[in-house]
Order: sequence, then structure tokens, then C-alpha cells
Amino acid sequence: MTMMHYDAIILGGGGAGLMCAAVAGQGGARVLVIDHADEVGKKILISGGGRCNFTNVGAVPERYLSANPHFAKSALRRYTPADFIGLIEKHGIAYHEKTLGQLFCDGSARAIVAMLRDECEAGGVTLALGQPIGAVEHGDGRFRVSHGGRVAEAPALVIATGGPSIPKLGATDYAYGLARRFGLAIVEPRPALVPLTLGGDETLFREISGVAADVVARCGKTAFREAALFTHRGLSGPAILQISSYWRHGQPVAINFLPDAQPGWLVAAKRARPRTFLRNQLAAVLPDRLAEMLWQRIGLYGDLHSISDARLGDIERLLADWQFLPNGSEGFAKAEVTVGGIATDGLSSQTMAARKVPGLYAIGEAVDVTGWLGGYNFQWAWASGWAAGMAIAAR
Repeated sequence: MTMMHYDAIILGGGGAGLMCAAVAGQGGARVLVIDHADEVGKKILISGGGRCNFTNVGAVPERYLSANPHFAKSALRRYTPADFIGLIEKHGIAYHEKTLGQLFCDGSARAIVAMLRDECEAGGVTLALGQPIGAVEHGDGRFRVSHGGRVAEAPALVIATGGPSIPKLGATDYAYGLARRFGLAIVEPRPALVPLTLGGDETLFREISGVAADVVARCGKTAFREAALFTHRGLSGPAILQISSYWRHGQPVAINFLPDAQPGWLVAAKRARPRTFLRNQLAAVLPDRLAEMLWQRIGLYGDLHSISDARLGDIERLLADWQFLPNGSEGFAKAEVTVGGIATDGLSSQTMAARKVPGLYAIGEAVDVTGWLGGYNFQWAWASGWAAGMAIAAR
């Protein structure tokens, strides 16, 4: 086989891998990116409904999950959303801000991929696409990777193959097996930003599939206020996707269906309109089909006058803390990202380098750092890729 020599080999052509390659290449390193897919950035292309929610102006370390909540601080503070916005603007890509600090392209997500490819080209990066990764060997301070009938050799190797979320795009758990070979520990991976499923008596809520409402979803001490959506399998929508990253099997998810309601609102409604039926009062403040379902579950069919103030208070508290017990999630097939991955205690937070294996790096979703919904995970990809790229360029 032909032996090709580089300063760094990057496994994975997603956001993190391309950022790392561009930074290292423009810093003077000879870089090879290998990806089994026939095009780079497939997750970028489908994100944000095809417009790519490429960062969030509120991407602070506190909005990331990790076994070590401090690990992401260095990279996120050294490469910020403003830095990536500067790159976007340099390439003339128009963008806009939606709710909660989320930034999207005005046009297609393909503009982001094209930008990253242009940045890689500026750094003289070699892309080897449509080439499955073969044997990976390490010895004498060099890494050797077989791909497409060739062997590439370099003193630095970057694991940027992501996690197993969205396997239809070719995602696998390859990163974990490779990391273990080099003695790195793995934090148990699980689906994140994923719809939750309901069973038992709660399957009745599937009958209102398609109904959405502005709610507060809570699991333990963590809560998010956004839309929740009932589906034919259970619960989805931004509020549920957010809380799913914190949810574990056996835990309830509490929903406040009326987060703006003041205590005593039902009693006040009784005073003002005593002959109004509870079902109609609920329909005045909630989507009609949801009001119908909650009313049936509450099981009080008279007018407000017939219900005691104490019982109305109970109903208020029930609607503010409605307990669902999900029986699972829709898994990695529908998960946007993965919680868990390569343990951060084996990596440098400054460079993403493995502490015990000189020249080995891990970045992006492969690492045990997971952001909230809304551009946070792309910002981690850019920041971790930048940190590793800078370190490789300085070798």
C-alpha cells in the first residue's frame, strides 16, 4: 500500500473535524481528513430544518452536560459564538436570530459546509471521502490509518467521528471502541435531545397527537419553558427534547400546562362565571383537544359552582405539576445528539489531547460534553475543534 505522510490525521468530516482541520492546516500543519461518507457535514446539512442553527449567543459552559461540568469552560471561552459569527460574516453568509439566542442561516445550511470546505482548502487540507477507516495502529510516536487502499501516517490523530445519534446518516459508536483501544474511559452513552415515549394509561395522550402547548417541563431540579408536542408515541417538542437530556429511566417528567397562571385563577373564574363548566374554562386557556383530555382525566363534569374552592385549588396544582412517567425514548434513531462518550478526565481541557497518549485528540460529540437544544452542540464542535487544531498547529 502507498504510505502518505501528514502532520495530523482527522477521523470524521463533521463540524468538529472540519474546524480542527481548517485551523491546523492554516497554522501550517499537513492535514488529512478521512470520512466514510461521500460528503462532509451531513449533520450540518439537516440541522435547523436545512438552515443550520449554527450557534447560540448564550452558549455558556453552564448550558452543557458532562460528568465534569468544568471541562468545557476553557474551549468555549477561547472560541466563542462571536468568533464563529465573525467567520460567517467573513464569508458573507446572511443569518438571523430566532428565539432564545438561536442563530440560523437565512439560506441553506450548505453555505456552512461550503464555508468549512473553503477554510480547509485555504489550509491545504486533504479530504479522503467515501473511504471507510481500516486498521488504526500506533507505534514509535506515529499513528497509521488504512483507508481506500492507502496508509496514512502522522504523529497526531484526532477522533472526530461523533456519537451514534441519527444512524441513518451513517453515525456509529466507532469513536468509543477506538478510544478504549488507547486506554480512554467511556461515560455510558445515551440518546439526548430525543422524544420520550409513553405507555400504560398515558397512551391515551397519543389520541391528541399533533397538539402543542407552551409549558414548563421539569425533571428533578431542571426545568425548561418552551413548547411541548404530543405525538403518536408520546411527548416531543423543544421543552421535552431539552428535558430528555437530563431524564433517566424511572424518573417522572412534570409538566406545568399553565406557567403564567396565578394561584387562585380557577377560584377567581368560579366567582366571575360560576355556571361555566370546568371543561370550557380549561378550553379558554389551553388548546381545545388538550383541554378535553385533561378534563376527562380530572373527571369532574359539573360547573365551577359545583366544585369546592379546595378542589379547584387541587386542580390548579395538578395542572401546574402534571406527572408523566415515560417508559423510554425514541432512541438514537431520533436523538439529535448523545449524552456521554469519551470521558473528559483522560483529556486536556486546553487542547483536547489524551493525557496518556501523546498525539491523540478527541473532539465534538465523541466527547462527554453535550449542549442544550438550539445551536449549543455546534458551538462545542467549533470550540473543541478549534482548540485541538491550534494545539496541532503548535506541535
